[in-house]
Amino acid sequence: MHNDGKVVPISKAQPTPSPLARLPVVLLQVRDKAAQQLQQGLQELFDNADDTLFEMADKARSNIDHHIFFEAMRDLRLKRKNFERVFMEQLFAAFVNLGHAGRGELHLVPVVSYEAASGTCGDALEKAVALEAMLGRVRHRDGLALGQLSARLSELLGRHLDDRDNPLGPALLCTFFLQAGRSLGVEIRVKLIMLKLFEKYVLSDADQLYGEANQLLVATGVLPELKAIPSRRPGERAARELQHPASEPAVDPPFDESGQSAFAALQALLAVVRGSVAPTLEASAEPYPITTRDLLRLLSHLQQYVPEPEAEDDFDLRNQLEQLLTRVSVKSGKSRVVEDADEDVINLVALLFEFILNDRTVPDAFKALIARLQIPMLKVAVMDKSLFSRAGHPARRLLNEIASAAMGWSSQDDCQRDSLYLRIDQIVQRLLNEFVEDPTIFSQLLTQFSAFSADERRRSDLVEQHTRDAEAGRLRTEAARQRVAEVLNRRLLGKVLPQVVVQFLQQAWSQVLLLACLKHGEQSVQWQAGVRTMDELIWSVGLPEDTEAGRHLLEQLPGLLKALRDGLTRAAFDPFSTREFFVRLQAMHIQAFEGVAIDALIEVREPFVLNCGLPEPVENLPNDDPDLLKAHQLRVGSWVECQQDDATTLRCKLTAIMPPASTYIFVNRTGLKVLENSAAQLAMAFKRGVLRTLDDGLLFDRALASVIGSLRQLNRGK
Repeated sequence: MHNDGKVVPISKAQPTPSPLARLPVVLLQVRDKAAQQLQQGLQELFDNADDTLFEMADKARSNIDHHIFFEAMRDLRLKRKNFERVFMEQLFAAFVNLGHAGRGELHLVPVVSYEAASGTCGDALEKAVALEAMLGRVRHRDGLALGQLSARLSELLGRHLDDRDNPLGPALLCTFFLQAGRSLGVEIRVKLIMLKLFEKYVLSDADQLYGEANQLLVATGVLPELKAIPSRRPGERAARELQHPASEPAVDPPFDESGQSAFAALQALLAVVRGSVAPTLEASAEPYPITTRDLLRLLSHLQQYVPEPEAEDDFDLRNQLEQLLTRVSVKSGKSRVVEDADEDVINLVALLFEFILNDRTVPDAFKALIARLQIPMLKVAVMDKSLFSRAGHPARRLLNEIASAAMGWSSQDDCQRDSLYLRIDQIVQRLLNEFVEDPTIFSQLLTQFSAFSADERRRSDLVEQHTRDAEAGRLRTEAARQRVAEVLNRRLLGKVLPQVVVQFLQQAWSQVLLLACLKHGEQSVQWQAGVRTMDELIWSVGLPEDTEAGRHLLEQLPGLLKALRDGLTRAAFDPFSTREFFVRLQAMHIQAFEGVAIDALIEVREPFVLNCGLPEPVENLPNDDPDLLKAHQLRVGSWVECQQDDATTLRCKLTAIMPPASTYIFVNRTGLKVLENSAAQLAMAFKRGVLRTLDDGLLFDRALASVIGSLRQLNRGK
C-alpha cells in the first residue's frame, strides 16, 4: 500500500520509549540546572549584543561597515528566539546521546593546527583560531572542575566520557552556539564579535556551571572523594575579565598542561645528541648529577656574563656551561653533570636558537638581541616543559611577538634611534637583570610589548590605508590618461589636420575627456558627449571643398562651439587662454566655407602620451614560469626582502594589488609606499635573486618544527 508522506501508518505511530528514561534522575537535574544558567547567559548576551554592534557601527570608518553592523543588529533581533531555541535543542540532544552506548553524532569543534592552516580559507581560519583561543582559556581556567564533572559523569554512565563529549564542556557548548548561529546572515567580523560575547556572558561563568553540576552529583554519592574546586568569587571574575578581556588573542593550552608528555616524546628524539654537555675530566671520574635547582643557579650565574649585542664573540651556551661544570667538578672533587632531562632541555633550546640565529627572516640587527634571550628561555624551559607544547606560553609568545614586530625592519633603519629596537633592547635587559626563577616577568613584559606593538600597528595601519587610497586614485588616474590617449591616437594618427586643432585636442580637450572619465566613467553621457564633440571638431576642419556637408557647416557650428565652451568650462579652463583658439577656429571654418585652403596643416605621426608614467619594459614570460607563478602567489600582507645594493636591503609588505593592471604596491613597516611593480617585474626580480619572500610564521613554532625534523633525520641515520 502506498503511504502519503504526511500520513503515518498506525503500526508506526506507537510511542517508543523515551531516551531520557535511560538517564539517571540526577543527570536530568544536572541538565535542567545547566539549561537554566545557559539560558540566562544567552539572554544577557543578546541584551548586550545590540549595544556592542551599535558601538561598532558608530566607530565604523566607512558607510559599508556602518551598514554591515546595523544589518547585523536587525538580523539578531529577528532571529534571536530561533537562535536560543536551536541552542537549547542541541544541549538537550547532547544529554540524550549520553543515554546511548555509543558516541554521540555531534561534530566537535576542531583543534587548530597552524601547520595545516595554509589550505584553510581566511574566514574559516580566523574563526577556528578564535574558537581555539576560547576553548583554551576555559580549559586553563576551569579545566580541573570540568575534569571532575567528566569523571563523575563517566562513573554515573559506566563508561569513559571525555571532556570533549561532555555536554557542558566548552567544545560542545561552542558547537551548539555555532549550530544555532548558522541561520544568521552576518559576515565574519560579526561572527567573531558574537563568539567573544558568548565567551564573556556564557563561558566566563563555566566555573559556576561545573560547580553546581558537581554538587548535585556529589549529593547523590558520585565520587564524593574528589576534592571540591572553590568557585571564583564575583570580584575575582571581574578582575580576571579586566585583565584578560574576551577579545584578547590567546592560544589554547594543550590537554597536557605541564608539558611532560609532549616533552617525553621530544626526549626520545634528543637522545641522539645527549652527552654534549659534560665537564672535561678524567674518564675514570664517576659522574654525579646536579639537581635542577643547582642548574638554575649556574644558569643565573652565566646570565650575568651574557655579552652585549655589539660584542663580536659568539656566546656558546653549551660551551660556557661545560666550562662552569668543569670548575665546579674540580672544586668538589666529583664529576658534576646535568641529569638527562635537563641536558635534553639544554640541547633543545640550543638547537632552537641555532635555527633562530640562522633564520633569514630575522633581521641581523635583531639576531644579536634575541641571542641574549637564550639563558632566560632555557631557565623557563627547565622549570616549565610546557614551553615546547603550549603555543600560548608567555615566554614563547613574547619571543614570537618580538620576531613578528622586527620582521619589517630594514638595514637602513638606525638602531640607536629606532623605537622598536630600543624597546626590545629594554625587554632583553630587564630579563637578564631581573629574571631569576619567577616566570611571571614574561607575562608582564608580554602585556607591555603587546600594547606597544598594537600602538605601532595602529599608526602604521592609518598610514597604510592612506597609501592605499592615494595609490588607488593615482592608478585610476593613470588608467584614465591611457584611455584618453588611446581615443585621441585612434582619431589623430595618420591624419592631416590644422596644427592648432591638434594642439587643442592634445593639450586642452584631453583634460576635458580625462575629467569625464574619472568623474563619470567611460559609459557615461558626459564621456560620450566629449568624444562626440571631438569627432565633430575634427570633421569640421577636414571637410573637402564644395561638398554637401561643407554647405551645411554653418548649421552645425553653433552647437559645436557651445559644446566646446561648455566642456572647457567644466574642466575649469580660463576662457581667456582659449580665446585665441576660437578666433583661429572661426577663421578656419570661414576658409572651409569659402573653399579656401587652410594653412598650417600637419600630419600626426607620433602617438600622443597624456603624462603617463610608462612601465619599464620586461621580458615576456610564459604563464607557467615558476617565478611568475611565485609572484602571482603573493598575497596582501606578504613580506618580501629586496636587495637594493651590496650593502642595503629593503623589507616591505604587499599592501594592495591595484586594478586595472594588477600593480603590486609595497609599504615599509610604517605604512609608506616603497615599491611598485607588475607581476612580470617581480618575477624578473625573483630570477635575479634580488627579491625573496619572508616566512611570517611564528618564529618559535618554525624553529621547533625544523629542529624536530632534523632530529628525526639524525635518528633515522643511526
